[in-house]
Amino acid sequence: MSTQMNETPGQASTAGPARTGSPRGNSELVSERGRTTISDTVVAKIAGMAAREVPGVYALGGGMSRALGAVRERLTGGTGVTQGVAVEVGERQAAIDLDVIVEYGVSIPDLAAGIRRNVINAVENMCGLEVTEVNITVDDLHLPGDEAAEPQDARVR
Repeated sequence: MSTQMNETPGQASTAGPARTGSPRGNSELVSERGRTTISDTVVAKIAGMAAREVPGVYALGGGMSRALGAVRERLTGGTGVTQGVAVEVGERQAAIDLDVIVEYGVSIPDLAAGIRRNVINAVENMCGLEVTEVNITVDDLHLPGDEAAEPQDARVR
C-alpha cells in the first residue's frame, strides 16, 4: 500500500507513513524493542480450535488427512489439532484454509459465516495478525448414526 503525497516544492508532506495490517495496528508484532514472529503451526492450532468450537462442525479434515491423522494419533498419542487446517502466515497477515465435515441439518452458509467469524476473531485477537481470508471446503456431511465417519478425537478412550 502506498501513500500518495500532493505537495508543492519546498513544502513538507503532512501525510504519514502508509499503514498496513489490522485495525489494531501492528504494535504487537513489530516495535522499537524488537520483532515477534508467529509460526504457521501456532496460527493453524488457533484456527483449528476456533473452528471446532462452532456448533455444527463435526470434524476437520478430509478423508485422507483424517486417515493419516488417525495413524499419527496412534503413533504419537496426540490429537491432530491442525488436521484439516492450512495457513499462510506473513509478517502482518494470515490466510487460512479449512476442510470441514458438517453435521447433517445445519445450514452450511450460516455455519461457514460462523466459522469465519470465530477463526478471524481468535487469530486476530491472539496473534495480532490481520486475517485476509478464511477459505472453507465442506468435505463431507456427518449423518446421525454414521459411526464409520466418527473422528478419532470424539471417541471415548
